[in-house]
Amino acid sequence: MPSDPAADLASLKQILLKNSVRFGEFTLVSGQKSDVYVDGKLTTCRAEAMPLVGRAFLRKMAARGWEPEAVGGLTLGADPIAYSIARESLDFGKPIQAFVVRKEPKKHGMQRFVEGMEEAQGRNVVILDDVCTTGGSTAQAIRSALASGMRILGAVCLVDREMGAPELLKQEFGCELESIFTLSDLRPAGLTPKPGPETRRAL
Repeated sequence: MPSDPAADLASLKQILLKNSVRFGEFTLVSGQKSDVYVDGKLTTCRAEAMPLVGRAFLRKMAARGWEPEAVGGLTLGADPIAYSIARESLDFGKPIQAFVVRKEPKKHGMQRFVEGMEEAQGRNVVILDDVCTTGGSTAQAIRSALASGMRILGAVCLVDREMGAPELLKQEFGCELESIFTLSDLRPAGLTPKPGPETRRAL
């Protein structure tokens, strides 16, 4: 491995706490209320976080025995994660390609849902997401990937909010969802994220 896994995770966690986690009163897309908001893109788009994100996801997939040819998920939460994994995979000995799942197909050309892969049929892939709540966006990506002929090995998210996503994906697709962190992991004693607005619509 190119670096120490524990040190990588500790560094990534600190970046998340500093940049992505806010306390306050938030309304989630599901309509549920929460006192914590996690904006994963404020971490996954940071230069210093990208190598850590890529390595964390690669190690998580390796631990499950998943050997994808490509990784990707619903744009745009999954996009920077997929690119980070693709880059870091070069240092792990086996290149893994990145792809993007559109929320709706292009109105012209090939009218694809999946971009970045010339041939998706039969490809072994892992579906990605940044923050999973009930699992709706991850499920949408899985449906599009399956419709494109991909074989889903599993799914991995950066933060699982522990609000039903693993159960949904398991029940609907038989798909296991792994996470790098859970919301509980981001509530360490003595570490208080920056205060957020009193109310905000959050994913």
